Amino acid sequence: MHLINKTFDEIEVGMTAEFRRLVTPDDLYVFANVSGNYNPMHLPKLDGDGDGNPESVAPGMYVASMISAVLGTSLPGPGTVYKKQTLDFIDRVHAGEELICQVTVTDKNADGTVGFSTEIRRAEDGVTVLKGTALVQAPVNRFDRDDVDVPRLVVERHRHFDALVARARPLPDLPTAVVCPEEPKSLGGALLAYREGIIIPILIGDPEKIVQAAAELGQSLDGIEVLPAEHHNAGAVACQLVHEGRASAVMKGHLHTDELLRPMLDKQTGLRIGKRFTHVFVMDVPGMPEPVMVTDAAINIAPDLQTKVDIVQNAIDLAISIGQETPRVGVLSAVETVNPAIPSSIDGALLSKMAERGQITGGLVDGPLAMDNAVDIGAARTKGLKGDVAGHANILVVPDIDAGNMLAKQLAFISHAEGAGLVLGARVPVILNSRADSSMSRLASCAVAALHHARMNGIKPEVLV
Repeated sequence: MHLINKTFDEIEVGMTAEFRRLVTPDDLYVFANVSGNYNPMHLPKLDGDGDGNPESVAPGMYVASMISAVLGTSLPGPGTVYKKQTLDFIDRVHAGEELICQVTVTDKNADGTVGFSTEIRRAEDGVTVLKGTALVQAPVNRFDRDDVDVPRLVVERHRHFDALVARARPLPDLPTAVVCPEEPKSLGGALLAYREGIIIPILIGDPEKIVQAAAELGQSLDGIEVLPAEHHNAGAVACQLVHEGRASAVMKGHLHTDELLRPMLDKQTGLRIGKRFTHVFVMDVPGMPEPVMVTDAAINIAPDLQTKVDIVQNAIDLAISIGQETPRVGVLSAVETVNPAIPSSIDGALLSKMAERGQITGGLVDGPLAMDNAVDIGAARTKGLKGDVAGHANILVVPDIDAGNMLAKQLAFISHAEGAGLVLGARVPVILNSRADSSMSRLASCAVAALHHARMNGIKPEVLV
């Protein structure tokens, strides 16, 4: 950032400067953390607005801070010291509104102070929301630098998952066979999705353990069906419910993934439909403009090319279900050029060409791409990569389960992402969370499953908006 100030000698009565800013929900979270003002009226999540609905009211002192921004960076600029300020709060400001802050020099005093009239108005209608005066000690030394920078802030909230849950609520509640929800976390996620109107759980497992888990949560199971089943047979019961039309999704509870999937892979009584089962993590990464998918991180250990075709196609279909009109698939490797010694680079090139020839449909596929030039446009341009995927990928196809698991957990534990897990390629969506996942992850997984089920069963996109 390039900053130039106005010294006391350069300032004249009548000089003006202004600053424009769009108020966002993230601004309100930052202000709350910095100021300690946790008034629920100001916080989008607490007032029921996760996406900047005008009911999110900006605190008055947050709005007033724009005056400081003009005085401190523009007129007079760096070196300015506040002496006095008066404020008259006239109207409320909401998230989503653009504000214009203007300061005008009214006095220039012999002691080196400068007086200003200050005003903040809404850009859309010109209505004044705040006015007042300010008295500052003007700088006497020149400041002219173009290397002024401050650390970037990323607000750790999961607005993409909030939006997915909001889109899923109007859909019919999804009958879901929950397999072995015999401890509080796995049961709590299913009950949360039930309360949010996303699923209708059918609980399969040891009734005593399920009731005990509910008691630990302090929640009732009234109106919820509980089907007794031995631990080793609970997955088969879930498959039977699907075949009977009683369940339209399956959700993992407190059991190992292979125990859940083994009965689904049975050729006679399972849920096969001719595709490979593949896993997708839908990741809500703070700071990213949209959800990012990672596949396959949980099922296919060392997928061959044909398996990767199913991995890519399943991920594209899911991305469309959750509202991404043209998914952008980056097939990851260690390099962005084809190297015969690196099999993942060859697979990336082949998958890209297969998409061009219509063997993979519904999205754009490019590869091989290294991680940096898959998600960062600057890195992509540095390497001379062109097209709509490089730098903008929202589906990341990994070479093998090691890479996928590491990437997903890095996003979760270092980048503070939440992940929704789903198995695709079966007759119904299979909600596959880790036993350590948060309630938010489990709720989002149910929402993603509901949206995918709706699209696969012909509900028109406009119903999901």
